Amino acid sequence: MIDRCRPLRADAARNRARVLEVAYETFAAEGLSVPIDEIARRAGVGAGTVYRHFPTKEALFAAVIDDRVRGMVASGRALLDTEGPGEALFSFLRHMVSTSATDHGLVEALAGYGIDMDAAAPGAEAAFLELIEELLTAAQAAGTARRDVGVAEVKALLVVCKATQGHDEEVTRKVTAVIEAGLRASAP
Repeated sequence: MIDRCRPLRADAARNRARVLEVAYETFAAEGLSVPIDEIARRAGVGAGTVYRHFPTKEALFAAVIDDRVRGMVASGRALLDTEGPGEALFSFLRHMVSTSATDHGLVEALAGYGIDMDAAAPGAEAAFLELIEELLTAAQAAGTARRDVGVAEVKALLVVCKATQGHDEEVTRKVTAVIEAGLRASAP
């Protein structure tokens, strides 16, 4: 039995991260029917390594969702430091749009198999909304985002931006620019 309290060795942590990355990309592009053995092959590890970390395919799905949300939250919070509170929200918006096709593919694949995102990754939605609130509050305090916009509106705008993924890059860029302009505070 694996001791879940003990931290992973560096190589085991790298393997786990690589499996999650490959599973995310593969499930999003090809659906959830891709065998775990194929995920392992593409990740450059043995099937036993995958099963050691994720005993079932459902556990792998849940871990992929959890990893994706944790990654989004971490990158969003890092933007507060690198881009500053005034621009972090807008950088996050652009990043979310740039990853929309892959994210959309994963969500469709999960929904197509009847997997409830909330059940697979409890707390993911709350963590995402908390991040949006942090980014929005910081931008509003810096005077770069409108004060009459709330978390619900930003989430809805992100959904609109992500929905443009079926169009060409120019359309997506323009829609994102219009939404970003609408979120920005008016110049004094």
